[in-house]
Amino acid sequence: MHDATTIGARLRVLRRWRGMTLAQLAGQAGLTPSFLSMAERGLRALDRRSHISALAAALRVSETELVGGPHLTKDPVQSQPHAMIPDIRAALLINTLTAPATDRARPLVDLVAEMERIDHSEYKHTQVGSALPSLIDELHVHACAPADEAAYRVALETLIEAFQTATFTSKDLGYSDLAHIAAMRAVEVARILDDPISSGKAASLRIHTMPAGSRDATLIAAEQAANDLESKAADNTGVQVLGMLTLAASLSATVIYNYNRAEHWLDQAEELAGRIPDTPTDNWGAFSTTNVGVWRVALAVERGQTGGNLLQLANRVDEERLAGRRGRRAAFLSDVGRGLAREPRMRGEAVRWLRRAENVAPHKIRNSAAVRETVGSLLSRAVSTAGGQELRAMAARMGVPH
Repeated sequence: MHDATTIGARLRVLRRWRGMTLAQLAGQAGLTPSFLSMAERGLRALDRRSHISALAAALRVSETELVGGPHLTKDPVQSQPHAMIPDIRAALLINTLTAPATDRARPLVDLVAEMERIDHSEYKHTQVGSALPSLIDELHVHACAPADEAAYRVALETLIEAFQTATFTSKDLGYSDLAHIAAMRAVEVARILDDPISSGKAASLRIHTMPAGSRDATLIAAEQAANDLESKAADNTGVQVLGMLTLAASLSATVIYNYNRAEHWLDQAEELAGRIPDTPTDNWGAFSTTNVGVWRVALAVERGQTGGNLLQLANRVDEERLAGRRGRRAAFLSDVGRGLAREPRMRGEAVRWLRRAENVAPHKIRNSAAVRETVGSLLSRAVSTAGGQELRAMAARMGVPH
């Protein structure tokens, strides 16, 4: 089933495998038969989390079965980051907090500095491939045989940051199960540290990797984590972690169509962002006023918003502040492009936003299932000649039939 290129094509295979009609599946997923018919034919993009989650639940499959696993092409920019996954997987699965995979490690201060360099890398995937697995190995050495209590806590705190990088790198490349493993390793470490900030960081990772079948549970977990941290977020880092939890809660509410709750948590995030410097490059999780604006766009696209209203939201985001966060900037640009692609008169503009996203972080965009779905849908609708040429070029780099 993963051989089918678009989500719509996989949807048809899975629906027929379950012996369901379009009307039956639409009724169970809360969608219309006409929408699903167009999606299966590639005329509508299945790129909203709420739709994918509802369809996966109705079909009784994982989101990965519907969206597709890691998709490799001949394009080295797209495929090369996948080569690091086996080493990351080994580092996550072999090391334990009582038995490291290696018996040698560099000084702890050097490992902390290397983790900071990875955190602030503009091309995180490239840095991760060579640095993260050995970093995880060596941090476990210090966690298992620390010089003192302070060194023990530093090693564990740095491990959480390493697991965060492993979580989102794996998720970006389509390895959702590995992302969840990395998140749960962070939860394990946070329990030992037993401080609210570490617990909040780990909770954020867990929430972002919870499976589709637990949509209500995801919102409950996000709201509980935010409420637990609210009275303890005294410094800037605490505010940033709390802010990311409020954004996670807003996303979780949006996916289950609880838009009033989603707006509540977005407003909370905006208030928190006003307490700290608007410096996404330096802040944990990039939480900042600028990043809240990016999330407003992403959640508007998730709700189905497009056209002029979406562009108004996008124009409020200061892209220059995202210069040091290429992945975040590319995600923002691609969200706008995906939203505009739903409106026929704006599809040429959508292609321009998608191409800008690809220019900013090609490795991320060429591995995005949502962007691949949008490109496939736009091609199926045969946009203008110029746009078609751009799309065919993107399609070739992403492995979409063109």
